[in-house]
Parts: sequence; structure tokens; C-alpha cells
Amino acid sequence: MNGDGFLDRFKREGRIVIVGASLAGLRAAETLREKGFAGSLTMIGDEPYEPYDRPPLSKQVLLGMATADRTALPRRRALDATWRLGVPATGLDMAAKRVRLADGDEVPYDRLLIATGVRARPWPREDEAALDGVFVLRTRDDGAALARRLSEGPKRVFVIGAGFTGSEIASACRERGLPVTVAERAAAPLVGALGGVVGSVAAEIQRERGVDLRCGVMVTALEGDASGRVRAAHLSDGSTVETDVVIVSLGATRNTEWLAGSGLGAGPRGIACDAGCRAFDIRGIVTDDIFVAGDVARSPHPLFGYQFLSLEHWGNAVSQAEIAAHNMLSESADRLPHMWVPAFWSSQFGVNIKSVGVPSLGTEIIISQGSLTDHRFIGVYGYQGRVIGAVAFDQARWLSFYQELIETTAPFPPPFPTVDRRPDGQRPMDPDFPDPSVPTHGPTVTLSGYSPADRRMTFTPAH
Repeated sequence: MNGDGFLDRFKREGRIVIVGASLAGLRAAETLREKGFAGSLTMIGDEPYEPYDRPPLSKQVLLGMATADRTALPRRRALDATWRLGVPATGLDMAAKRVRLADGDEVPYDRLLIATGVRARPWPREDEAALDGVFVLRTRDDGAALARRLSEGPKRVFVIGAGFTGSEIASACRERGLPVTVAERAAAPLVGALGGVVGSVAAEIQRERGVDLRCGVMVTALEGDASGRVRAAHLSDGSTVETDVVIVSLGATRNTEWLAGSGLGAGPRGIACDAGCRAFDIRGIVTDDIFVAGDVARSPHPLFGYQFLSLEHWGNAVSQAEIAAHNMLSESADRLPHMWVPAFWSSQFGVNIKSVGVPSLGTEIIISQGSLTDHRFIGVYGYQGRVIGAVAFDQARWLSFYQELIETTAPFPPPFPTVDRRPDGQRPMDPDFPDPSVPTHGPTVTLSGYSPADRRMTFTPAH
């Protein structure tokens, strides 16, 4: 069935279904049309909204500078798609090439793209999570509800988790003049993504901006009043914080449950795919008609030892979606690998934080420019004698230089013939990442496997 004739006919008459009306889903759909796909295109989304941008939800929306319903993603072109919004996918029949929906309908496909992303991990005790005033922040509705509550001027906001999202929420609350307490089980904010050396700087910044930051503690219970409204949080150190708004920021869960029993290599860590975005089945055999993109994907990266990376990054979702769309319409010889270098940014407490590469792989860090004391610096991460990542606090203009070092597998510590020399006496040190067996909040890159050539690798179905 392959060959130019098949592809030409497929581009004219084929059926492509995209599950996930997300950033990745939208950019993939646009790319398919840009590359000449004229067949039927169906977009399936569990929310009732067309694709929207999530980063503003923890920034402009919480600050009252924008409303959640004004976050729709701009369109690069008309899609001529059938939209099935507000109807989640509930199952996949790979043999019959059909996606089952919650309303009982089934949608046939010739090629399928899964871009279902992640959802916020809720507070684990359902009765406490249901208290009035307890929020998560992931969806447009979450953002609208939380912004409304913050505009009412709560006595105190309590944030559980000091990863990037939790820290951005705390920053927005302080900018609005609201008292904020942040509880983090690790020793400092952002340690899952950047390590304790950088995390200690983030802690100083938060405290200087008036955050009541509690590290090394866990929340043991949320307490409600007689009317069912949250009134206090109890901590593992025996303390109690009175609060009328609690925001649970405990990371994300990948949306793969609907694929249980489908035969696809999907589970809690995402959907395994090759470098060309083709999904693996549970036997570790690559499919040729099912592709994956965005936060839900686990794909091998040649720059990082073919580790399977799960990236919760805006830019990665766009790049991977475009590669997946290209490969869906291409012969094997014309397919491209997804080679995007991870990059991430966050704006919090007046500081612009950007990273490239995979800092969490690093076993060493050196402060190559600026200083930790000044809260303005670049930290470069090393792994097995080469540069693996870099993070900048208010020094982003240099990051393209470090990205090039990562892409060219430059040695660590790097020589600097063209940029500011590192401070005298500065030496590589342990970046102080937490034990990976202990959960922390907010890593933006998850390492989850080995090279497909590694015979020890196993794939298990979703549970």
C-alpha cells in the first residue's frame, strides 16, 4: 500500500484524527494542511474550548491583566476540520482503526495523532480536595475560577508545591499584595528541575518578596469549616496555617488512561514513541499509523544518550507536533527525527528564568557568569564530562551560546574564550538534586527509559 501513489491518494482522501485539542494538536493540524493534506481532519478534545494557551493562566490571568476566555491560540491558517469538543476519547481499537468517544460514537482514522497532554494532579484526599477554596491550575476553567477568588481578596493564599507553576502562582499573589505561604517537601523551590544550588537562590528571592516559604515539610491535612470552606492547612512539622484559599501544585499526570487495553505502549509515564514520533505498541514494535506529540509523549533524544524524555515544554509541543505531522505525510526515507533541544522559561518575582538542555541530568554545576549572591547568573550543568544543560537568572541573552555547547557535546567545564570568565576560584560543584526515588514538585523534564536498542527495555500496557 505504500509508495508515491498511496501517499498521493492519502493526502487527497485520507482520514486523520487528532485526539487532544491542545497546542500540539492545533500546530500539528495546521502543519498537515500546510503540507497539502486535503483529506478529512477530526479534532477531539475533552474540554469544550478550541485550543488555548496555558502559560498565561498562571501569569496574566491571575494578575487580572487578561481573562481566561481571551487565551485562545492564534491560528496560522484555516483548518477545515471537524471539531468534537467536550467529548473525551475513552478507548482505541488499533485493529479496526477507531477512536471511541464518551458519547458512544466511534471515529475511524487512517492515521492518528495523540496529543492528550497532562492534567493537574489533585489533592489525594477527595473530601479535602472538594472543600470550597481548594484549587488546581491547569485548565481555562481552573484559571477563571482561581482569578475570581483572588480578586475577592482572600486573607491568605496557601500554595502546596514550589515547582515552576506553584512559584509562578505565589509570585502573582504577591504582586497582587496577597499574603502567601508556600509549602514544599524538598529543601528549596525548583529543586526537581534545577537542583538545590539554584533552588537556594529561588528560596532567597521568594522570601525577599514576602513569601512565607516552608521547605522540608509536607501538608498532612486540609481542614474545612462547618460550611465546607477550607480554613487551615496542617503541616508535618506540627504547625497549622490558617488560609481561605489553597492551590494544589503537585505536578501533572499524563492523560493515557483511555488507552488501557488498547495494545499501545502507554502508561503513567506517557506514550513511548520513536524519534520520528511513531508510537510503540506494548511489545515494543513501532506502529506506522499512530503518532504522538506534546507533553504525553516519551521520545528518545540522541543528544542525551537516547534517554526517553517526557518534556512539559511549550516549545517542545510545537516542534514535536510539526515533526509528527510531516512524518504522517511522508515516505520513510523523507521522515525527520524530533531533535528539539529542550528549552523552558518562567517569569516569577521579577526574575526571568530560562533553561536549555536537561539540567536534571547534570551531576555537576558551575556558575559561569554572574553570581548566586546577586541572583543574576548562568549555571552550566555537566554530565560525564560534557555540557548537558544551562539555566539563566536574568542573563538569558547568553543562552544561545550554551545551547550550541549542548548541541556540539562540548566538554565540561567549558572554556570561555568569548564570554565573561567565571569568577576566580569558582569550581564545579554538586548541583544538589534530590534523590530521584523521593518525589519532588515540578521537574519539567522526566527521564523515563533507555535506548530502543537496549534489550533490557520493557514496555507495559497502561493500568
